[in-house]
Amino acid sequence: MHITLHKWLRIAFINLTIVAFIGIVMRYKIVFSLPIVDQKHLLHGHSHFAFAGWITQILMTLMVAFLYKNGLNDSFKKYKWLLISNLITAYGMLVTFPIEGYGLFSITFSTLSIFVSYFFAVIYWRDLNRIQFSSTTILWFKAAVVFNAVSSLGAFSLAFMMAKHIIHQNWYLSAVYFFLHFQYNGWFYFACAGLLIDQLESYNIVSKYYKVIFLIFLFACLPAYFLSTLWMPIPIWVYILVILSAVAQVIGWYMLAKIIYTHLELLKRILSRTAKWLLSLAAIAVTIKFLLQVGSTYPSLSTLAFGFRPIVIGYLHLVLLGVITIFIIGYIAANNYVSLNKKAIGGISIFVFGIIYNEILLMTQGVSNMILETIPFTNELLFTAAIIMFIGVLLLVISQFKVDDSIKI
Repeated sequence: MHITLHKWLRIAFINLTIVAFIGIVMRYKIVFSLPIVDQKHLLHGHSHFAFAGWITQILMTLMVAFLYKNGLNDSFKKYKWLLISNLITAYGMLVTFPIEGYGLFSITFSTLSIFVSYFFAVIYWRDLNRIQFSSTTILWFKAAVVFNAVSSLGAFSLAFMMAKHIIHQNWYLSAVYFFLHFQYNGWFYFACAGLLIDQLESYNIVSKYYKVIFLIFLFACLPAYFLSTLWMPIPIWVYILVILSAVAQVIGWYMLAKIIYTHLELLKRILSRTAKWLLSLAAIAVTIKFLLQVGSTYPSLSTLAFGFRPIVIGYLHLVLLGVITIFIIGYIAANNYVSLNKKAIGGISIFVFGIIYNEILLMTQGVSNMILETIPFTNELLFTAAIIMFIGVLLLVISQFKVDDSIKI
């Protein structure tokens, strides 16, 4: 393993620990008194840092590693300042958003973060063209960086509305969901899919359907945005496109899952036990995600779901933690990019348990709110879930110091 890669992964996991710690603070404030903290401002810092400091940072790192292992030996040196720049903007948002909310400094760092993503997209696209072989992975990565850039239109719209003091709930929510959609269904999902296809091809698991699957998700991504806006009046033809996009993504995932299932015995022999159960959990989570998307095309159900905050938060956590984060950790474990000693495996197990526990509580809270019932001590239990996730990822980070990089379990 490239020593620089290991260092960047450590930094990203430290950032995940910070994200988890802020989660504890926010859950603490809901249960107990903490007047010095502005919950809304802290939430902005938490979400922006989670996106930029954790997921974007680690995806950029792993995508640079893809270039390195495919012959571009100067990759880590070349992308060093882009990775550092992304890190600086992420920490800038972490500090400024909790202090001022949407203000001069926080918007400045947020804007700089977007410009870093633009530079990364242009340079990375060019470097992908330098690779001497053809792979669907390259298409996934190209689409990923484009969707990352497209998502910024939502962020800029939000900044404009804040600056001009334009308070219109539908516009505000549309901009928020535009940014979120093209981040987690565009940038995050396509980057992870690229990593997955590359991993499968490294095991000589190839298929003529890889490009078809890519095209299904590519053309479904744009209309799928309106899955988040079904509570607004939209033309019937757009609604039909939304249904088709949701169904298409289920079909695309089924095709990919079928390819994986066909080679399951090979994967069982190759993958470590840790990688197997992590990737299996990510597969279950993404299956639930796509099925929920189809269910949300029923207008009254969509309106009901988006009307209850715990369900929205639960869905976002399902995607960002259950699908993206667990897959990333599973992918890293499969490639032995971290040292999987006993402490690391224990930390990962605790962290994943915390994710599942947190998700069950959020969905239970959401459903109870929908039927106008209150389950006692739910917020207290969510506070314990935040602590569990923090302890798990902290153990993982600690395990990566003073370790033998050759350890593989």
